[in-house]
Amino acid sequence: MKEGLFIDYLQPLLPWLYVDSYFWTLFGSTGALLFGSRFFVQWIVSEKAKKVTVPPIFWYISFFGSVINLIYAFHLDRFPLLLGSFFLPILYGRNIILLKREKG
Repeated sequence: MKEGLFIDYLQPLLPWLYVDSYFWTLFGSTGALLFGSRFFVQWIVSEKAKKVTVPPIFWYISFFGSVINLIYAFHLDRFPLLLGSFFLPILYGRNIILLKREKG
């Protein structure tokens, strides 16, 4: 039987979350690639501007990448990964809200 922090609580509600499959490997890899790509995007924009620039797309990529990483951390159900992933979508989501307020 698989061990984890939340398995006893989440498996009855979300049994698919704890099924090992190639899907989860692909899903986790997608989150890691998406989250890592934000720095490539920021670098390209900064090079074009000839100064350090953080474009709005950086925050969207950060948000969606961190959400995917958080879901994958729940799949793995390991405390250090959950701890490192839990607050990131909140922080990046807040930055998106601030960006929208700034434009409005």
